Amino acid sequence: MIRVLLVHDACLVRSVLAEWLRREPGLDVEDTPWRGAGARVRSLCPDVCAADLDCAEGNGVPPLAELCPPGTGGRPPALVVLAHASRPGLLKRAAEAGALGFVDKGGSPDRLVRAIRSVAERERFVDASLGFGFLRAAQIPLTRRELSVLSLAAGGASIAEIAGSLHLSHGTVRNYMASITRKTGARNRVDAIRISRGEGWV
Repeated sequence: MIRVLLVHDACLVRSVLAEWLRREPGLDVEDTPWRGAGARVRSLCPDVCAADLDCAEGNGVPPLAELCPPGTGGRPPALVVLAHASRPGLLKRAAEAGALGFVDKGGSPDRLVRAIRSVAERERFVDASLGFGFLRAAQIPLTRRELSVLSLAAGGASIAEIAGSLHLSHGTVRNYMASITRKTGARNRVDAIRISRGEGWV
């Protein structure tokens, strides 16, 4: 039996998808929104976390590290993400967070089942339709931390709010923003956000 935790912020979609997965033989499925997902991982110790990368909390930055915390008892859960090729920034963050499965949100639900079964065996699963997104992700000049800072800034967060959310000092956040502005060739923070949105990085 594969223990699965489904993480999705849209209640209706999450409920329907979880019920559909429960009909599959060999899957024991629980579901949760992103808020509180870390606590559910620690209490359930799932074999697989299947998470939608569109997160309503934290200005849209999915806290992927909470799904694979250290000290969960045994090995951490394998991670499958539901993504769009048009969001290469999220694909990059998920890959760097150690995700093994990447499922196109526009594809068949059967692909999610195949991904869950594959990553439960610690085998990689990537939808071919996400290939262009990964090509674009490889060209992103920003690090995962810089993408997190930029995503929060794009959501309207102040330097202090970004620092509090990511557990960084104000000076470190300013340094990240200066690096982001330089790497994107932007004139300032607002221009960096505009450029990054146009590229699908945030």
